[in-house]
Amino acid sequence: MIHARHQHTIASECELSGIGYWSAKRVSVVMHPAPVNTGIVLVRSDLPSRPTCLAHVSNRTDARLRTNLNDGAASFEMIEHLLAALYALEIDNCLVEIDSWELPGLDGSSQPYVDVLSRAGLIIQAQLKQRLVIDQVITLREGDTWITASPSANGESHFAYQLAFDKAGPICNQSHGMNCSPGQFTRELCDARTFVTEQQAQQLHASGVANHVGYHELLVFGDEGPIDNELRYRNECARHKTLDLIGDLALVGVELIGKFVSHRGGHHLNGKMAKALWDLAAQTRSAPALLRKRA
Repeated sequence: MIHARHQHTIASECELSGIGYWSAKRVSVVMHPAPVNTGIVLVRSDLPSRPTCLAHVSNRTDARLRTNLNDGAASFEMIEHLLAALYALEIDNCLVEIDSWELPGLDGSSQPYVDVLSRAGLIIQAQLKQRLVIDQVITLREGDTWITASPSANGESHFAYQLAFDKAGPICNQSHGMNCSPGQFTRELCDARTFVTEQQAQQLHASGVANHVGYHELLVFGDEGPIDNELRYRNECARHKTLDLIGDLALVGVELIGKFVSHRGGHHLNGKMAKALWDLAAQTRSAPALLRKRA
């Protein structure tokens, strides 16, 4: 028997700030407690009307190297690291004020979010958390990449990523998988960082993007390994991809019970799986009432 848990919000306001990878602007993020069934709501605090956007797959937009949300005037970019932290720490209701269109890059991981949220504390709320228990195998493919959702043997939420390349290069083939709980995420995953190859970094710089980001601020791989940096884990790249998978699937808006495995996938394929899972949830009682009408 899989027992549902109660919803949670944070016990007190918390905040952090940093520089956006894409905008090069300083960005402040302030997180507030929220009532039951609020979900994760992002607020553009820099705009006069303070437009809001629910962190849900129905508001997701595709973008290279990141996941974005948009609802009218409320646009947000690179939201996956924040959402991974909130989902893994079981924070279901939170109002997040952001004074820019882009979230800060920080160190390229979820750890700064985990640190401030952990200090803020957690409140157990009266309403049960809605969940989707996977009872069938769902597989999505694009070329040589795929992602699957399947039932889990013991009712856990398991996320895994398999990183593989066609040719040998500075990043070795690797994988990582874990049962998602607040403790496991904090110990094993939250500090895994964004990574690119030196060629990708040079292409971004040539296009006028991220010129302010130094090689010590995220993992940039040259021929001999990380440049001006050191790995936190031997398989840090696969761990970060697992982190991204959690953040992207958090957009389903319910607790996910099952096994989720991505092979060479990215944000686009993760988004397609989030949509498929939402469609499944919308057919059941797993769909939150405020969103069921969107199905």
